[in-house]
Amino acid sequence: MNKKTSKKEISRGSIDFEVQGGKKLSGTIKTNFSKNGSVGLLCASLVNRGTTTLHGIARIEEVYRVIEILQSIGVEVKWIAQNTLTIKPPKKFNIRGIARESAIKTRSIIMLMGPLIHFLPSFYLPHASGCNLGKRTIAAHMYAFDNLGIKIKTTNVNYQLTQKKLKPADIVMYEAGDTACENVLTAASLIPGKTTINFASANYMVQEVCFFLESLGVKIDGVGTCNLTVHGVSEINKDVEYYNSEDPIESMMFISAAIITKSNLKITRIPIDFLALELEKLRRMNLKYKILKRYYSYNGRTKLVDLEIFQSSLVALEDKIHSNPYPGINIDNLPFFVPIATQAKGQTMVHDWVYENRAIYFTELNRLGANVTLADPHRVYITGVTPLKPAQVVCPPALRPAMVILIAMLGAPGTSILRNVYMISRGYEEIAERLNSIGADIKIIQG
Repeated sequence: MNKKTSKKEISRGSIDFEVQGGKKLSGTIKTNFSKNGSVGLLCASLVNRGTTTLHGIARIEEVYRVIEILQSIGVEVKWIAQNTLTIKPPKKFNIRGIARESAIKTRSIIMLMGPLIHFLPSFYLPHASGCNLGKRTIAAHMYAFDNLGIKIKTTNVNYQLTQKKLKPADIVMYEAGDTACENVLTAASLIPGKTTINFASANYMVQEVCFFLESLGVKIDGVGTCNLTVHGVSEINKDVEYYNSEDPIESMMFISAAIITKSNLKITRIPIDFLALELEKLRRMNLKYKILKRYYSYNGRTKLVDLEIFQSSLVALEDKIHSNPYPGINIDNLPFFVPIATQAKGQTMVHDWVYENRAIYFTELNRLGANVTLADPHRVYITGVTPLKPAQVVCPPALRPAMVILIAMLGAPGTSILRNVYMISRGYEEIAERLNSIGADIKIIQG
């Protein structure tokens, strides 16, 4: 990474968005590469002693933090094209040199546990951070790793990992967590023998890591199901290229933006398997849309569609809207139903049962004229249809709620200000410019 790029990437200056809302969106927008796939692949690449070339890596703050962490422990990471980079591990990882400031900014650091345990029999990682969404334990990681012969001790500031002898195992996941499953996959990939993972997450980023490990020669049975079998190998040392697929959460964001702005919009490269239920719920709310084309992502495995959204008069669902592990509504797609519900006739209940604090952030939409009632820390009632109005709001410390506020601002005629949008930059690449390309009016104000 050259000095010019590095300075740009690690900029911490405050940035605000000035939004002229109430404008129609039109034309075509392409879904970008997956945020969670990008960070998962970066971490998983460390199991390979050869050179890994990854295409489709999102240029977002979350990725920049992971790259800073990798470089600080001796990994050679180079951008060779806009969304393509190469990763070459060192002969010996320098875990003592880890960039703590970058590490505490991202929960993704926890996914280094699985790969690094094969090269460092004892090491520590700083406590993970990321979005402020209430208490988030690593119990699923700890219990699964214990089966593999890996011990995790939590101190006030670090996770301390040790292993004496790694072994394959039959694992029942304590919960179907995405990062926990990715960690177990990378750990099991270099343990010779057969490891079974039951109650595994089948979410898109987990499938992405599975596809990548398969490209490295690791056989995995059951990809896309909740029962995985990993046939581990003793060593991986090959030069490999892999293509990350598209982000279903970003696709859902554009769908939500089209609905809020009462627009007709074409969205391309949508990972349909991870949005099918969301679209079915929206269809039952009277959303009109049409699938234009079906094809595969560059990885040859992820199914994509092009979709056209039409202006529609929505009605609230009688049933609550809640997330579940795949193939349920994705936990990161759930927040986008909140602004949608403000424009649906009737009352909608959204149940965000996973995170302790996130539903509280949904009430920030009331500043923009919404009628959102907090029932408890997990449930909100949204009454529609309510006309949205401009406001000045400080970005909440959570990625998806922050994006939800920006979407609502797009549908609020007048000038809104969204303060300190770093949280949005964690997960969305050049989002203001891309929304502007389809008719939004967002001005970037550098603090």
